[in-house]
Amino acid sequence: MRRLLLILFLGLLAGGVLAPVAGGTGAAGVPRLYVGFQDDPSFRWSDARAANLDRAANARVSVIRTTVAWAAVAPTRPAQASDPFDEAYRFDDLDELVRGAQQRNIEVLLTIWGTPGWANGGTGLNRLPTKLSDLTAFARALASRYSGRWAGYPHVRFYSIWNESNREQFLAPQYTPSGAFVAPANYARLYRAAYAGIKSGNSTARVAIGETASNGRNARLGRRGVQETSSPGRFVQVLGQQRPRLRFDAWAHHPYTTSSSAPPSQRFAWPGVGLSNLEQLGQALDKAFTRKNTPIWITEYAHQTHGPGSVSPARQATYLTQALGLARANPRVGMFVWFVFRDEQAGHWKSGVASPSGAAKPSFARFRSIATAVDARNPVLTVGAGQPTVRLSALPLAYTSQVGSLLTTNYQVWSGSRLVTSGFGTSVLVRDGWFASRVPFVPLAGRSYSVVVGATGPNGQSVSRTATISRTTGDLLPTLFPLF
Repeated sequence: MRRLLLILFLGLLAGGVLAPVAGGTGAAGVPRLYVGFQDDPSFRWSDARAANLDRAANARVSVIRTTVAWAAVAPTRPAQASDPFDEAYRFDDLDELVRGAQQRNIEVLLTIWGTPGWANGGTGLNRLPTKLSDLTAFARALASRYSGRWAGYPHVRFYSIWNESNREQFLAPQYTPSGAFVAPANYARLYRAAYAGIKSGNSTARVAIGETASNGRNARLGRRGVQETSSPGRFVQVLGQQRPRLRFDAWAHHPYTTSSSAPPSQRFAWPGVGLSNLEQLGQALDKAFTRKNTPIWITEYAHQTHGPGSVSPARQATYLTQALGLARANPRVGMFVWFVFRDEQAGHWKSGVASPSGAAKPSFARFRSIATAVDARNPVLTVGAGQPTVRLSALPLAYTSQVGSLLTTNYQVWSGSRLVTSGFGTSVLVRDGWFASRVPFVPLAGRSYSVVVGATGPNGQSVSRTATISRTTGDLLPTLFPLF
């Protein structure tokens, strides 16, 4: 049965028949996104990290972004760099986070950044490696380790390459001394090397490009002590001119306002990109890379509640609601990550939805309410004629059960308050922690259905998901898998 499901899934991929991705709008008109936090101190290094993850799960997060600092994971050159278990690698805290996220039904986004000194002669974390093959080997080891093929090492679905590639702080140089704009070409080399490694380690991974900051200059400043930057719009345009065939699953962007006190609707003049002109970025991406409806992941955004330009906790809650509203309004957006979860005790970041003591700010309840409503783990699907098969997340079952475990499933199909049909079945847990369930009913055109599917593992643990299903007017294949 597992082989049959795999064959069917690959056939759908080959045929190009895909369900709406996260952030798309299904027939019911309800946008779905992965919504979560980035907070490495709270989720990876704090003594209270397990409790922080529990609170994040209670806030209904569906994704956690974390930075994989290449230099920290590989402080010395590995003997076999593409081996995910080479003795030089220091993955312990990352392993714990990935396992903890799986246990709590949360997907993970890994952002690779920071070149080790041994890989570039000690020129800096923000400089390219001397041999790009070193980055490819590391990315392959990382993606292989979290490919779901090794017991105790969960599957990681989402990846992105570098951080704020249009800022010298993270990628240098941006310009040559004569003013030539070289950052896009350098970034393309970095990205292609890492992408090749990730896909060779886990072909099912979804990889985002860019990770651009919201603003920057359009020419070299040349002023000592001030970092060079480039605007995100120009970065996209030049990158597309130089490498129009780059492969990627989404463009990652950080649409911060120019000050925490500015509202999410702040107007940005192109080639700057905030939430207010995110669609302009999408159109530029479509043009630069000859694509349609290029997905966008918002992988950092926040408003501070302490320090210069900060807002009150009440205003932060209002701005969080507005920001997520703007993200939901754009069908390109499949992910929204708030930075951070819990305020730093002594550090700069006070943009959490919880105070340093852990007390919830007003934004915590707002976040939880919206995250529940847009949860991508409860997908909106449009299907063709025939009986649909849905593919759903079961990460907590994968935490306690082996890949290939037989699951007992049950389903209920509702049309409004009317129960259309119900029953039982079986499925197989696959290595990404998801399962497929055929629902034996034929949707009628023009109607929307809520399909509640439960799955129980061999140890009695259960999960339940709700898919909103409607039928197309065309003749698409009857089985559609949501791919994120």
